[in-house]
Amino acid sequence: MVVLDRRGLVTETLLVLGVSLGASAVWAMLSITRKVTAPEPLSAQTTAMNTSVTPDRPWLDLAYQLADIGLALVPVLLALHLLGREVGGGRAAARGMGLDLTRPGPDLLRGALLAAAIGIPGLGLYLVARALDLNTSVAAANLADVWWAVPVLVLAAVQNAVLEEVLMVGYLFRRWAQAGWSTWSVVVVSALVRGTYHLYQGFGGFVGNVVMGLFLGWVYTRTRRVMPLVVAHALLDVVAFVGYAVLAPRVGWL
Repeated sequence: MVVLDRRGLVTETLLVLGVSLGASAVWAMLSITRKVTAPEPLSAQTTAMNTSVTPDRPWLDLAYQLADIGLALVPVLLALHLLGREVGGGRAAARGMGLDLTRPGPDLLRGALLAAAIGIPGLGLYLVARALDLNTSVAAANLADVWWAVPVLVLAAVQNAVLEEVLMVGYLFRRWAQAGWSTWSVVVVSALVRGTYHLYQGFGGFVGNVVMGLFLGWVYTRTRRVMPLVVAHALLDVVAFVGYAVLAPRVGWL
């Protein structure tokens, strides 16, 4: 068993963030700086997500999409490996944070309720922020017209959910608590990091994800299960990605 002191625990979390969502936060800050200093207002700019790499070669594009999804999950395996050194392996670490399939019914129900509680106000916040010129227009799905587009969007949604909730909640909450941080310090800092790596969307994306992080962090402190958070996040992203792909050609307000 490996035992780290307080400094070692914080250093480990910074390194894990540095190869994952912390790096995304740095790029997001650079992105929002570029956008706010551009001649066009934020609301006139578009942030494209889930884009094709080689739209003229669909099978190669599929390989790119799957590689991107798979490699993005490596930090999750790293975090579980690091936690697992204390508790008998990565599987035990996953069970310790409630990342398992032992309660499928309650996890799905709670996840669906959380998604509804977050998604409806979140959509309103996005529309208000864009109307106030505080957010870009987010084009959530930009894959070529291929048969595998929807399955890949669903996989991307699940990948986002697993990556963010395992790292930002399951892993960081344990490590920072071990380092002596108070519960609300952990919840608030994690939420601020979550908001920061969404700044590329605009200030509405930052605020919305900070609020989401605070809410999900509070839920985790009560349940100690990350799986409902993963379910909620995956549902939100599936609706956003697939919904955008279906509705964008038909409505103008997205």
